[in-house]
Amino acid sequence: MLKLGFGLLLAGGLGYWLFEALGLEGFSAGIAAEALLVVVVLVWTSSYLFRVVTGRMTYMQQRRRYRSGYDELTAQQLQERFDAMTPEQQQALMASIAEEESSQATD
Repeated sequence: MLKLGFGLLLAGGLGYWLFEALGLEGFSAGIAAEALLVVVVLVWTSSYLFRVVTGRMTYMQQRRRYRSGYDELTAQQLQERFDAMTPEQQQALMASIAEEESSQATD
C-alpha cells in the first residue's frame, strides 16, 4: 500500500513536470496534474468495482477453477468406489438413495 501511495506521489510530480514542459505555468500545471491523477484513480477504482460486481476477480477465478477440479476429482473417486462394489451393494445403495429422495420429497 505504501508503494502505491509513493507511486501516485511520483506520478503527480511527473505529471506536474510534464504539464510545465508543455507550457502550463506553476499553478495551472499543478491543477492539470492533480486532475489527471484524480481521473486515473477514478478509472482504476471503477474498473476494480466492475470486476467485483461481475465476479472477474483473480480470487474468484482461482476459486472456480479449484472447485471444478475438486468436483471432477470427487466424482471420479465416487465412481471408482461405486464400481468396486458388488452388484448387490450397488442395488442396496441405489434403493437407499431412492428412499431418501422420496422421504425428502414428502417433507
